[in-house]
Amino acid sequence: MKVSRKSKIGSVIPTASMADIAFLLLVFFMVTTVFRIYRGLDVFLPCAEATQKIETKRNLCHIWVDTKGQISIDDMLVEVPLVYPVVLEKLRDNPRIIISFKADRNARYGILANVMEELKRAQALRINFSTDRETL
Repeated sequence: MKVSRKSKIGSVIPTASMADIAFLLLVFFMVTTVFRIYRGLDVFLPCAEATQKIETKRNLCHIWVDTKGQISIDDMLVEVPLVYPVVLEKLRDNPRIIISFKADRNARYGILANVMEELKRAQALRINFSTDRETL
């Protein structure tokens, strides 16, 4: 005589709480993500009559020069001789990079000229000079 089993053992993965887990992971990543904003140095940009905005932000390298002669490249303080190797390394990583040059309106011209010479030496030929729009 054969005995038959009435209960079968099944393997089921409960998916009722999957939405809750996905929501908690989404909230966790939103809370822990840090958005990088370049602060640079405090500079008062010179005024200009006509300006043009750069559309892409991912191909930018920011260089600030303040009135004290401090130079900051993407939030890293450097001296004039170090501008060349830092910019050259950035150009090797991304050849399409645009240098956004932000100099204080009262910065010494000698430091600006030295930074420009270092940029020319590094073959950084795509340079944007940032200004404030002149208010009439």
